[in-house]
Amino acid sequence: MPGKRSAGILLFRRVPDGVEVLLGHLGGPFWAKKDAGAWTVVKGEYEPPEEPEAAARREFTEELGLPAPAGPYVGLGEVRQSGGKTVTVWAVAGELDPAAVVPGTFELEWPPRSGRMRTFPELDRVAWFSLADAAEKILGGQRAFLERLAEYLADLDHADRGPGMG
Repeated sequence: MPGKRSAGILLFRRVPDGVEVLLGHLGGPFWAKKDAGAWTVVKGEYEPPEEPEAAARREFTEELGLPAPAGPYVGLGEVRQSGGKTVTVWAVAGELDPAAVVPGTFELEWPPRSGRMRTFPELDRVAWFSLADAAEKILGGQRAFLERLAEYLADLDHADRGPGMG
């Protein structure tokens, strides 16, 4: 049986100091007091026959309560996280006000074995980070997406300058 699959969108924007990416802090009691390694690309699980890019757009809307950006979408490939889940991500340039986010929720028995179900946000906050700061905040298994985005943007910038221009 194949492992679980997730698809997501890494929203980015150019700022005077470089590039920033939007990450979400994982919600729920396990992540509440964690910062480094507790942030994620906005993503969620899907099952075939749903297409991964369609799932990424759907999950963006479900997780943030806002429509997915228009695009164009740039494939950043996939990574297999330590837990075995395969994550596929697309980058897209766009703007988003973190204060406008209305996160999706999940239910969890909390405290454990208490018999009480509580509702928690999927992402308890979202924020913009420089690529360097994002590399410290993001789940280790997703760091490759930041590196791939940086490579893509560097190649794009080099192509914009033209041959022999830098």
